[in-house]
Amino acid sequence: MFVERIQSVALIHPEWGNMDFQTDFQLQVEHALDLRGHSRVLFVDASATCPAPFSLLPLIPAKDASFTTHSMTPQAVLHTYYELEADLPPPAWLLAIRGERFELGETISSSAEQYLQAALIWVENWLKTGK
Repeated sequence: MFVERIQSVALIHPEWGNMDFQTDFQLQVEHALDLRGHSRVLFVDASATCPAPFSLLPLIPAKDASFTTHSMTPQAVLHTYYELEADLPPPAWLLAIRGERFELGETISSSAEQYLQAALIWVENWLKTGK
C-alpha cells in the first residue's frame, strides 16, 4: 500500500528526481544490485512491534544469518552490496509502519490507515528536503 501511494504522489513531483520502487515481499541477494546508482535507500515494512505511527532506523551493512536464507534483512542486502561493489552502499534507513492485522485477506484497520498516512507525509517531506 505504501509503495502504491507514494508512487502516485511521485508522479506529480518530477523535482524529486529518479526513483526506483520495489514491491518484493522478501529481500533476496539480487536486491543488492538494485542499490547501484542510488544516493539513498528507504526500506519500508509493516511492523506489529514498532511504536505508532512509525519508526525510522538508520541501517548499516551487517552480515547476519539471513545471508544464507531465501529472505534477507536490509542490513544483509547492504553488506552484500559492499562485498560485490567493494564500496559502501548508499545511506539507507528502515521505515517501519505500525500495523495491527496481518492475517491473509485482512483489510487495513482505521488506525493502521492513519499510521500509513503519517508515514507518507513524513516520506514526502524526506523526498523534498533530503532530511
